[in-house]
Amino acid sequence: MSNSRVPAARNALEVLRLLSTIDVPISAARIRSELDLPRSSTYHLLKEMVDAGFVVHLPENQTYGLGLAAYSMAAAYATQQPLVRATHGHLERIASKVDGSGHLSRLAGSEILYLNEVRAPKAMSLVTERGVRLQAQRTASGRAMLAVLPEAEWRAAYSAGALSFGEFKTILRDVRERGWAEEVEVVARGQASVGVAIVDHVGRPAAALAVTYPVGTADAAAVAHELKAAAAQVAKRMYGRR
Repeated sequence: MSNSRVPAARNALEVLRLLSTIDVPISAARIRSELDLPRSSTYHLLKEMVDAGFVVHLPENQTYGLGLAAYSMAAAYATQQPLVRATHGHLERIASKVDGSGHLSRLAGSEILYLNEVRAPKAMSLVTERGVRLQAQRTASGRAMLAVLPEAEWRAAYSAGALSFGEFKTILRDVRERGWAEEVEVVARGQASVGVAIVDHVGRPAAALAVTYPVGTADAAAVAHELKAAAAQVAKRMYGRR
């Protein structure tokens, strides 16, 4: 740790930085180890950050992740970040072809956080506006990103609900084989979505591009082809990845 004149503030910032670089909640012991903090100071600091909403405590497995306050700040920044600017035109172009909506999102633990949404003039209003979070396993964007993760991580992201674990596993296997994900009337009645992951320079899902359109009005494979081409261009521009 650096010699800060305000060590508590510096430590809090380092905790936020650490949690933002790891896709799953982690234990206090790992936070203490990664940041070389005293044990008592770590728990006091985490309690204050939980009370303020910047960190969330998951008591079932005694881990910590980013809280809603941190995500709100990230959402505010999202309108200016380079990834939003780099993908906006692609999403507008593809969404307009199918009279639908285009979305940019990123993983936030077992959920996805929508960073941007564009709508064609005839597209219906959806719940997937900027700043909204949805369960990753239910969305095309989430499935596309989860399929890129190591098995231990996508297993940890599963939660019982609409999908059995067997169905979840099969869906991700199919996504890996064809390179894109799809959901039909899972998020919104009468709507289908296609999503692809934007993979960064170390092979992890940095974000996902998706387009939602009325069921039966577009060819999913053709939409996926355009999204994959867009994702490849963005990955090359942002991360130097071919």
